[in-house]
Amino acid sequence: MDRPKIRLDKKLVDYARKLAKEITDQIQQVIDQHSTVSVERAVLRLFGIDGVTDDQIPLVNVVVDKIKEWEMLQDGVTRPIVNAMIVLDKSAQEIAEAIVDGLDLRSLPHVPDEKIDLKMRELSSRSLEKIEKTSQYRENLLKELGDPPQPYKYLIVATGNIYEDVIQARAAVKQGADIIAVIRSTAQSLLDYVPYGATTEGYGGTYATQENFRIMRQALDDIAKKVGRYIRQVNYASGLCMPEIAALAALEGLDILLNDAMYGILFRDINMIRTFTDQYISRLLCAFSGITINTGEDNYLTTADAIEKAHTVTASQLINEQFALKAGMKPRLMGLGHAFEINPEIEDGLLYEIAHAMLARELFANYPIKYMPPTKFMTGNIFKGYAMETLFNLVSVMTGQSIQLLGILTEAIHTPYLHDRYLALINANYVFNNARHLGREVIFKKDGFVEKRANEVLREAVNLLEHTRDVGLLRAIEEGQFADIPRARDGGKGLDGVFKKSENYVNPIQDELERRLGVRR
Repeated sequence: MDRPKIRLDKKLVDYARKLAKEITDQIQQVIDQHSTVSVERAVLRLFGIDGVTDDQIPLVNVVVDKIKEWEMLQDGVTRPIVNAMIVLDKSAQEIAEAIVDGLDLRSLPHVPDEKIDLKMRELSSRSLEKIEKTSQYRENLLKELGDPPQPYKYLIVATGNIYEDVIQARAAVKQGADIIAVIRSTAQSLLDYVPYGATTEGYGGTYATQENFRIMRQALDDIAKKVGRYIRQVNYASGLCMPEIAALAALEGLDILLNDAMYGILFRDINMIRTFTDQYISRLLCAFSGITINTGEDNYLTTADAIEKAHTVTASQLINEQFALKAGMKPRLMGLGHAFEINPEIEDGLLYEIAHAMLARELFANYPIKYMPPTKFMTGNIFKGYAMETLFNLVSVMTGQSIQLLGILTEAIHTPYLHDRYLALINANYVFNNARHLGREVIFKKDGFVEKRANEVLREAVNLLEHTRDVGLLRAIEEGQFADIPRARDGGKGLDGVFKKSENYVNPIQDELERRLGVRR
């Protein structure tokens, strides 16, 4: 894409990345010592366990809870399940159903480790082959239909009813949307299970389930073939079930997942170790299946001032980048986030927005950067709101952003109506088309406002990273250094779902993913 350039202090850029690596190296040591109930449930899902009990409890939850009750969880769920499969000559699904009916795995004889290891490798390979096949199909479809120009127009549908979502998604694609996100039902991120089946009720969104993923995927592929361009599907992984959502997304061929290393900690008060561990496994799955992650730095600017705390966005992007690299992710899959959230009453606010957008674009030059719309200062004055969306779209196309979550003029007032989304698309289509090659004509002054401001934010980010490296990321979060929200390392939701691995712990899916991605520790 044609875009202007700015000069960043290269030594400062290299130093910032070095600091972020050192920070995440410390946390990775903690991650490697732990697993979580969601990680173990993700393994079971990839082994083919599906369905719910008569009480609508997912079978994977029943199995993991039983293994925890039997005090066997510290070794991981795989070995006892595979042992039972061999002894009873049954599938993983049949073993799960038998556990629901009262089977006690402790009562079974133990088969030799060699037989278990062989069976685990067979199950892991079969599962990953299925994901590979899905990913290859998506790549072929993208080549066949063609990729729309950037910024991709990203639109949210959120009726609560997956079948209504499909109707809205089709309408949006016909008006020019390139990416459809089905936002989750309110507070699903705090459910310690993944709901089951097609759902027709939700609050502020639609539940993320495997069946809902499948229904929307089919609908988007059908409409993509009619309009002649590839349509990307998005859902949300951050929360208590990150690894499971990533596994289901990989199986159903989603293109993008909201997946942030710290969002759950800061904005959902989920335990730190739980979130850091879960993000690693979920990103291994994303890296393997070619799913782009979108990080949530835009949220920082809804709780803190967008100028005063702009550097926290940059510092977090650099930390997210290093966590993603540790999981084998390529830059082309890292949709690091930022936002257009400066108070519109500030003089030269647009210059600040351009400077911040250019910093993100220059710092992560080949990444699919995700740019978020104004929300904090959206107003009931829809004319002013529409003007803000227009400036947002202009900054995006001029500075060469990759993914543009379209602003809705009644954002933060109610769940947007169809015509609000229609107006958002009309605005983006107009601005993107009329300013398509504006960026190639723009030259920012050497040491002018934009360049100076970008380097100033970068220096402030380095100061924060230095402090975080010195005290450790856990302590920095406790201090409220990110988003002005302090969290306790030994608190938060989901803490009881974290456990320390024993010497005998085994997770063949993780092992195989790390081997294939070249990140084996």
